[in-house]
This record gives sequence, structure tokens and C-alpha cells, in this order.
Amino acid sequence: MVLLESQVKLKAGDNAPDFELLGIDNQKHKLSDYNEQQGILIIFMCNHCPYVKAKFEAFNELYEKYGDKIAIIGINSNDASDYPEDSFENMKKTAQEKGLKFDYLVDETQQVAKKYGAMCTPDPFLFNKEGRLVFHGRIDNAMKPDATATEKTMINNIGKMLSNEKIEKDFDPSIGCSIKWKEN
Repeated sequence: MVLLESQVKLKAGDNAPDFELLGIDNQKHKLSDYNEQQGILIIFMCNHCPYVKAKFEAFNELYEKYGDKIAIIGINSNDASDYPEDSFENMKKTAQEKGLKFDYLVDETQQVAKKYGAMCTPDPFLFNKEGRLVFHGRIDNAMKPDATATEKTMINNIGKMLSNEKIEKDFDPSIGCSIKWKEN
């Protein structure tokens, strides 16, 4: 496991890069499919990373609190040929076992992760209703898999975004396993 902090490629105010990816519902999903929402939270994630596993409950809490207002999208960009736990079939199993209700998409070419500058899992990006980045970073302040969160960073920032309040810190790095890149 290579531990990484997220890095800045997209800056606050940048538009969300477009994508068209296959979801675990066997349907293609495009960024424009989510235009009717008041915002979009894209989380680069996977099935096997202990940092992601520790956040499944927080992901579900985000969905329960804001899933009717914003789109929440999980994207798995890991190389499943080297990490079979992250295969498309295992994405379906993980989503069912963990009760994920948001769209979970596979980025087989890894081009979407590269466009966003995603580095680790989880690596969340929050966009407003205009599709502009307002926050890139952590779900909460529990930075180790066995830590307990005392601050719900993403919940607070989504609340601010929906209330048109300023998010004080537009980048607060997430930490997790490195995205498992394919050999070129």
C-alpha cells in the first residue's frame, strides 16, 4: 500500500471534466446526466483500500443527508488486472454489501482520474450546480482507517455550498492508498 495525499490539479472555479463511464447498473453515465442537481460530489474510490473501507459509513451518511439535492458519484480507476478486488464484478458486490445507493462507475482507461488529477482513494471533488469546483479534499478529519471523525468536513462544505456560503478552505487534502495505475 502506497499512502498518498491528494494534490491540486483542478483549482477552485475550474469546470468538472466531462466523462462517460459504465456504472454497476450496466448503464453508461455522463457528467451531463447530473445537471439537474444542485451540485455533484465525485469520489475516486475503490473496494480494497482500508482508507475507503473506513469511509463507507460516511459515504452513506452523505447520501442520506444530501442525495436528494446533489449527485454523489463513486469512480473506481484502479487497475483491476493487478487488483482483482477492484474488478467490476467486485464493485457490484461491494456496493451491495456496503449499501451504497449512489452511482458507482468504472474508469477502465484511467483517463477520468488523470483529467481530475485524482491521486488517492478516497479523493473527493465537490462541484456546485454550475459544475465549478468548490472543494477538493477530505470527507472528514479521521485521517487513519481506525480513527474516529470529530469534524464532518464534506457534510459541512456541502451545507455551505447549498446555502451559498463561502467555503473557507477550497483544498484540504484527503489521504489514502495511491490509485493503482496501469503500466504504460
